Amino acid sequence: MPELSQDTKKIAVMGAGLIGTRHIEGVLAEPRTTLAAVIDPSDAARDATRANSLPWFASLPEALAESRPDGIIIATPNRLHVAHALEAIAYGIPALIEKPIADHAEEAANLVRAADAAGVPILIGHHRRYNPIIGEAKRILESGRLGTILVAHGSFWAAKPADYFKIEWRRQPGAGPAFINLIHDVDLFRFLLGEVESVHAMESSAARNYEVEDTAAVLLRFVNGTLATLTASDAASSPWSWEMTSGENPVFPQQRQTCYQIGGTTGALAIPELKLWEYAGAPDWLQPLRAERVSVTPADPLMLQLRHFCDVIEGRAAPLVSGEEGLATLRVVEGIKASARTGRTIVLERSRP
Repeated sequence: MPELSQDTKKIAVMGAGLIGTRHIEGVLAEPRTTLAAVIDPSDAARDATRANSLPWFASLPEALAESRPDGIIIATPNRLHVAHALEAIAYGIPALIEKPIADHAEEAANLVRAADAAGVPILIGHHRRYNPIIGEAKRILESGRLGTILVAHGSFWAAKPADYFKIEWRRQPGAGPAFINLIHDVDLFRFLLGEVESVHAMESSAARNYEVEDTAAVLLRFVNGTLATLTASDAASSPWSWEMTSGENPVFPQQRQTCYQIGGTTGALAIPELKLWEYAGAPDWLQPLRAERVSVTPADPLMLQLRHFCDVIEGRAAPLVSGEEGLATLRVVEGIKASARTGRTIVLERSRP
């Protein structure tokens, strides 16, 4: 094996499922990283990893007995995130934790406190924030071209096949499109629009009758007065989701559609198209709107996130999506679940660990 550069970071990946496999591929492709270990106790992971001549271990202690990674990516099922992250923190290993940070906000707060007390940096895998499309959308909103932001809408409508649900935890509480998919949209709305003050939500499991929802509708009120709606269904055949429209993940056939719409007093923005709508003069619904498409250079946000993780490990950057940010987004999703369960509007507490 060629000698590694002093700056090359040894990264372990815990969990070899769908997203874990993408992280493994990213670590192997990135010049700044080398794959220290794939950690997953399943026979399928062991066989697939060994078939590709990659280092496989059933547990973190087993991996550490071989060599110590500089950082670890935790891509295990949602309910295991906290336990595995605490294990990494106990060994002093910086961790990139897939979203959601935890199943429950209380557990997430405990994790954030543990990381802070140990001085071990953690990042949460809300990787869409790294996408150049979102960076440009943020710049447009902050430029004031849309005026006062009044309203927004986001859609996650997708048709997950029956095979997806053969994995048992995806049919159980803690899964479902709210925790697995809509949490990404909630995080981007927080990033683009500010903190959420209250939520009101409804859920349905009419399509599959599992313990978890297959469809949800959410109303959000932001601290700054913006009102937004988010709708999600993993049983709806449609092109209107970030996965299908952004081109971010090549496994999804890209559709030239939009999934987010943001409207202000002087303009509106469609995302991911980055189509900006404005009047030539004073806003007037009887006058024609003009459209401008803003261009960006595409880049894989998972790779950008991985490079940022390297910077954090080296102490050259603070986490862009910190544990506190992951906790704040989780509290919104937890509020959504509570509202759907009780039928009440949920006022959110401020996100302090």
